[in-house]
Amino acid sequence: MSAAIIWSDHFLDYKWAYTHPMSPIRLALTMSLSRSLGVLEGVETTEPLPVDDEVLRTVHTQAYIDAVRAVGSGAAASNSTLFQNVFGLGSDDNPIFASMHEAGSMLVGGSLAAAQAIHSGAVRRAVNIGGGMHHAMAGHAAGFCIYNDCSIAIEWLLEQGYDRIAYVDIDAHHGDGVQKQFYADPRVLTVSLHQHPATLWPGTGWAAEIGESGAEGASVNLGLLPGATDRLWLRAFHAVVPSMVEAFKPQILVTQVGVDSHAADPLTDLALTVDGQAAAVRVLRDLAEKHCEGRWLAVGGGGYGVVNVVPRAWTHLIASALDRDVDTATTIAEDWLVEANAAQNELHPDYARPPEATMGDGGDTDYTPWDGDTGAPPPDGISEVAQRQTDKAILATRRAVFPLHGLDPEDPRD
Repeated sequence: MSAAIIWSDHFLDYKWAYTHPMSPIRLALTMSLSRSLGVLEGVETTEPLPVDDEVLRTVHTQAYIDAVRAVGSGAAASNSTLFQNVFGLGSDDNPIFASMHEAGSMLVGGSLAAAQAIHSGAVRRAVNIGGGMHHAMAGHAAGFCIYNDCSIAIEWLLEQGYDRIAYVDIDAHHGDGVQKQFYADPRVLTVSLHQHPATLWPGTGWAAEIGESGAEGASVNLGLLPGATDRLWLRAFHAVVPSMVEAFKPQILVTQVGVDSHAADPLTDLALTVDGQAAAVRVLRDLAEKHCEGRWLAVGGGGYGVVNVVPRAWTHLIASALDRDVDTATTIAEDWLVEANAAQNELHPDYARPPEATMGDGGDTDYTPWDGDTGAPPPDGISEVAQRQTDKAILATRRAVFPLHGLDPEDPRD
């Protein structure tokens, strides 16, 4: 097999309140859609690894781990202001649910299984759609994230001897927890492409956040204003990400593939299509092939178009890892559409949307490459204001970090 696909039905235990936008139904529908399209034909999925407190402590404090275990088991009052104010547990974003320690640990075990599969040489690629909990901090939950599987997997890889790890995060929200974990570690390059921090929680991810204490330039942030379409988002992506990965020369590429950048996502304001998201995933795969001898670890993340977006986008992710790319014009089988429509009954009405009938949205991914600060008129279909705003964001990021890697921020060839 070209890739390990990590899966356990216990991923579905990571289930917040009924009114919560993150529903595990999106994971089940992704796997069933992948099977329906033949993407997983002949593929035996890989189970998550067991996770104990020692593993979690590579990123999280024991006090926090104990708090998660206590409230999830009913051993502590879930409405305690201590747990909410100190540990972030019991808030609207992170409500208490039964066995939340075990559920959060299962997602960590999935990303560790992915890392181990690659490190062992059994595969070059691995995907854990249940992972991507990039907001969790050392001592508190944040942004629907209990334990930071991304950071824990990276820490494990560092322990195995890797000393050049590139982490690229394309979730609409800034990958703040992972950046914070490695902000002073020059062995880990964190690149986050997200909605501008002035317009979306968590309000971090400014171009000026570049790393510290000898790791200056190892944190790269590109914030795009609301309304960025496939063509503009891809213009920005290609103007920064490939250059950073090439300059850093990583041994492995870890990517967080949150898909809340979609135009139909109920929590964010970017305007990508599934076509644009699939195009980005394929570029990430190609970067791993070019610079990391194919070593690519991909995890899920955000995405609150539970029925209409996430299953299609992450099926493209799984397909890419398996070299079984699916054309975005592909028609989805009627039996899966029936399943997806029925799944809406389990969702809060605010997040119930009918499934789409094809594997794409007819998006236009024919972006115009960034050509420097030339003031050139935009191509047809792109407003001058939108392109100018995108190019300002590109330049802010390039000027902040490119010189630290020996690159010319003004030269589109770098």
